[in-house]
Amino acid sequence: MLVGLANPGPEYANTRHNAGAWFIEELAARYNCTLKHDPKYHGLTGKVIIQGQEFKLLIPTTYMNLSGKAVSSLANFFKIPVENILVAHDEMDLDPGIAKLKKGGGHGGHNGLKDIIAKMANQKDFMRLRIGIGHPGHREMVTGWVLGKAAKDDQEKMDAAVDEAVRCMEILAKDGVLKAQNRLHSFKP
Repeated sequence: MLVGLANPGPEYANTRHNAGAWFIEELAARYNCTLKHDPKYHGLTGKVIIQGQEFKLLIPTTYMNLSGKAVSSLANFFKIPVENILVAHDEMDLDPGIAKLKKGGGHGGHNGLKDIIAKMANQKDFMRLRIGIGHPGHREMVTGWVLGKAAKDDQEKMDAAVDEAVRCMEILAKDGVLKAQNRLHSFKP
């Protein structure tokens, strides 16, 4: 299961906080999948076949801090174990143009991850695709930063990192997380 975190509505579509959704949207486009609104799973859903494996796609249509509602609904219905879930999200600790894959960990203050962990019975062993958006420099500027649109240069770097992450899903499906990490972590925009 591949999840891209976002806030719903056109006013958030191009904001940094929706970087996870950009990943799912590009993945869906690459594999000719139309994402459909499914109220049962509180999100936009679809499925793609990568290297012979089926992946459910999900962009929650709840607000970011309620992402776990959508993730747990889909995972529970299809009996997808937490270790078979990858969540793509914006990451302030990485510069634009950098994307990293990791398995497990905490929420690092990210409200979407926080809610997913809570709704998945505190299980944290899902993979994360951390898409760098940079940091505004001051804590009090964080909300405006994540809910704001990036400068053209930064957006191009983020788009390049998302594109590379989509390409790395082939490697992940075929050869596993380590080879996918090796390629993605060496990417320079």
